Amino acid sequence: MSTTQQTRNGATFDTLDVDRTDGGYRDWLKEAVRKVQADANRSADTHLLRFPLPEAWGIDLYLKDESTHPTGSLKHRLARSLFLYGLCNGWIRPGRPVIEASSGSTAVSEAYFAKLIGVPFIAVMPRTTSAEKIRLIEFHGGQCHFVDDPRTMYEESARLAADTGGHYMDQFTYAERATDWRGNNNIAESIFRQLELERFPEPAWIVATAGTGGTSATIARYVHYMQHDTRICVADPENSCFFEGWTTGDPDVTCDCGSRIEGIGRPRMEPSFVPGAVDRMMKVPDAASVAAVRALDRAIGRRAGGSTGTGLWSALKIVAEMVADGRRGSVVTLLCDPGDRYLDKYYSDAWLAEQGLDIAPYSAAIESLLATGVWPD
Repeated sequence: MSTTQQTRNGATFDTLDVDRTDGGYRDWLKEAVRKVQADANRSADTHLLRFPLPEAWGIDLYLKDESTHPTGSLKHRLARSLFLYGLCNGWIRPGRPVIEASSGSTAVSEAYFAKLIGVPFIAVMPRTTSAEKIRLIEFHGGQCHFVDDPRTMYEESARLAADTGGHYMDQFTYAERATDWRGNNNIAESIFRQLELERFPEPAWIVATAGTGGTSATIARYVHYMQHDTRICVADPENSCFFEGWTTGDPDVTCDCGSRIEGIGRPRMEPSFVPGAVDRMMKVPDAASVAAVRALDRAIGRRAGGSTGTGLWSALKIVAEMVADGRRGSVVTLLCDPGDRYLDKYYSDAWLAEQGLDIAPYSAAIESLLATGVWPD
């Protein structure tokens, strides 16, 4: 700190001056931001896939395939935004770890970006996280820190950050503000751009699922900002609080069990979930989510994770309503990550039996809809 004395009309004024300029850090910061932005520049946009429906219905169903990102999931967009947000706020520093509370896919993507800019990464996650996600986090240079109770992930992440001098990324707080919802190549802008030449370029509905709530917030805000008539539906799995919090208006609602659908569903209402931006919510049984991803595999030959099934089930229900009402149009949902991460879960009959999940009635419902256009009662 320096003190500068100035004299005017016989009076002396002291100016306290603290300059914390760090040339080395600023050079590191510029290079780190360049590397993260270059990753986006190298990546082509993700595909918009069509789910086959009878032509006579006059309805098109699309899945935005986020599994084609370099780290294989929708969370690649979020991780990039969170790293840019943390870097530009001065929170991420050279040599200090980035710590995240994550059930898997976000941690995989954040481990990738941490390695890209050369900082350590620690993922705090439930001990039940799939083995394949753990392998991917470690493949990208991350370290896994397990907790037995998923509800303690937040506190444990904050403790590790305090103990190590690192930065707790806190996706559940910052997801909705780290992404520029007005545009700048966010997922919503990409969807509408890819639909421009389709017969129904403005979808009647976009269906998202909620882990942090950041994706649904980004899509909904963009739709409102661009003055589209598209409605936003959020599909919530069992053992998650978003649906109850949204329907009751209670931000303090909690539940005791962790979600079986990895990547979505939370035991509390997360700060990044923006209830007022959402038009509709559905509570989807876990067995229905699994039935839907298996139906997707049969329909287009693509295996996806359980969160994709949660959204697809809700999208198919909306399609059935449109058919019943004689409405034409398009519906969009998300293919969040690839199914090869869950071969020992959602594609395993042994796991379904262990969990007590019977997908047969839900598979039959989907087959009936696709054959008749009628959603079974």
